[in-house]
Amino acid sequence: MASGSQAGAVYRKVGGSVVEISAGGTGSGIVVDSSGLIITNYHVIASVLRSRNQKINVRFGNGEIRTAKVFQSDQANDLAVLKVDLPDGIPVATLADSDTVAVGDFIVAIGNPFGLDGTITQGIVSSVNRSFGGQTDLIQVDAAINPGNSGGPLLNGKGEVIGINSMIASPVRGSVGIGFAVPINVAKLLLN
Repeated sequence: MASGSQAGAVYRKVGGSVVEISAGGTGSGIVVDSSGLIITNYHVIASVLRSRNQKINVRFGNGEIRTAKVFQSDQANDLAVLKVDLPDGIPVATLADSDTVAVGDFIVAIGNPFGLDGTITQGIVSSVNRSFGGQTDLIQVDAAINPGNSGGPLLNGKGEVIGINSMIASPVRGSVGIGFAVPINVAKLLLN
């Protein structure tokens, strides 16, 4: 299977689970449980936690917008779990075992870079267990990750979530092919 068709298959499987999160700024998230749990980055919703006056709005692929509450947060790992009343028909993403991720694995990132919803990029795992920006054990990728991708899923070739896109290393605040994701096994600890 060519990589383009593989990326398309992943998008068709998981794209409907990816949401846009507006909480002061704009980021992304992924629906991971039928009870309405959504994983994103802590920094995407941090301003709401500081002010308590803002709302967290979640826009689904079908255009519906719902208000979410913070279910769990982990500032050290830049993760947050939101709880929302899911609209009908929103699919739930499957979570992989991120301990099995290896250098060279095919990956796809889906999110809302610069507010362009439903954007997909593809690449490979460049490194694992990487330390950057004060965080450790990150997955490094060469897929284009830009502001607005934060909190969106990093997916393997089966369309399973292996990480949550978190940050980039860039002198120009845009993708230069060095992006980082928090392994999904870290996020799983917040779902219980």
